[in-house]
Amino acid sequence: MLSGGCYCGAIRYQAKGPASSQSMCHCSMCQGTTGAPCVAWFTVPRAKFQLVSGNPTQFRSSNHATRSFCPACGTQLTFADDALPGEIDITTCSLDDSGLAPPKRHIYTQSQVAWLKISDGLPVFSGSSSGL
Repeated sequence: MLSGGCYCGAIRYQAKGPASSQSMCHCSMCQGTTGAPCVAWFTVPRAKFQLVSGNPTQFRSSNHATRSFCPACGTQLTFADDALPGEIDITTCSLDDSGLAPPKRHIYTQSQVAWLKISDGLPVFSGSSSGL
């Protein structure tokens, strides 16, 4: 069981693993919605994700995706792509133990900020790494 929540504790969730698609995303939308150069995500089946407490706010960040975040502290929690209705992406660092789903690749590096150097040895993809 993977458990986590927002920074202030108002929202808690559980996800039954295993985690998949563990990635560091460098896309401009992740940068814009977090104010960070990249965001670590992992994916679980939507049916295996449940809110335990709290009510996240949802934001339609593009014509195909919705992000959720805590309305009190702003922690971004999930990303749901309309094209993949059976999956939900969860921010890795909202886990109680982020070591349970460490990134295995860097994606959308065509949007990577120039001053961030990737040197961790993980595979790098200019776009999506779908299928991995």
